[in-house]
Amino acid sequence: MHYGLDIGGTKIEIAAFDAEFQRQDSLRVPTPKTDYKEFLETVGELITRFDQQYGVSGTVGLGIPGVENQSTGQLTISNVPAIHGQRLRDDLARVIRRPVALENDARCFVFSEVWGGSADRFNNVFGVILGTGAGGGLCLQRKIYQGVSNLAGEWGHTALPASLQQKYQLPVVDCGCGLSGCYERYISGPGIASLHRHFTGKTLSTPDIIENMRAGEPEAVKTFDCFIDIAGAAMASLVLTVNPEAFVMGGGVSNISEIYDRLPVAIGNHLFGNNQAPAVLAPMFGDSGGVRGAAILGSQLS
Repeated sequence: MHYGLDIGGTKIEIAAFDAEFQRQDSLRVPTPKTDYKEFLETVGELITRFDQQYGVSGTVGLGIPGVENQSTGQLTISNVPAIHGQRLRDDLARVIRRPVALENDARCFVFSEVWGGSADRFNNVFGVILGTGAGGGLCLQRKIYQGVSNLAGEWGHTALPASLQQKYQLPVVDCGCGLSGCYERYISGPGIASLHRHFTGKTLSTPDIIENMRAGEPEAVKTFDCFIDIAGAAMASLVLTVNPEAFVMGGGVSNISEIYDRLPVAIGNHLFGNNQAPAVLAPMFGDSGGVRGAAILGSQLS
């Protein structure tokens, strides 16, 4: 059996997968956010529970909303203080007495979609995750690319170009990462709501904006058009940088069906010459992709 764990700010999910990576069972528990010892004990107990249930010592992979320093093994993570600065991979391996794979959750997501998911027919794929933030991950030759400092895929923290800022008269907004004008602040789920507030002065939820857009309400249509334009520019910059064969979308925004028709056109509008946009794919595994990808990574240690 292969176990994947998704470490979140409010919950930890463990899922068990068979040899074909079909989900067999899953369990969620609250995340111990401040006590590292309690965190290790909680994760260890989850793994032991599945070991006893299946009568095996399963492989283990973790997806985390942060990055691991490749030199020190310490984590940089903002929403789970208990594990920030800790060497979680090594410490957990000692607790459960087996190797542990650990990777950023966005990379786990795209890895899952490349291995048996909607992007399975491609070798070079960029995962674009638009939810409460804007993150992603890159697979090259079906392997996760981390970069020299483990920062590859953090495209959401590159800056909105001046041409689009001026086109829509957008404010340059400070980002939680410490930079200003990051794409994340304009095209994440909350970013769409911020765009609508900028254009109309009205505070609406993103689902309400999308519902109004589908009904043809002009202000919502304008907001969505702006979002598509900015997202297309952001993804075009990825085409010009890494030239993937396909994008696979994740996060809550990936559930907006209109993006799959409109994003390829918007990407193409920001490419020079006759260059075509890569395929833009919906995810096969949705919210389960990260935990499945972690399980696949864990299996490769054995």
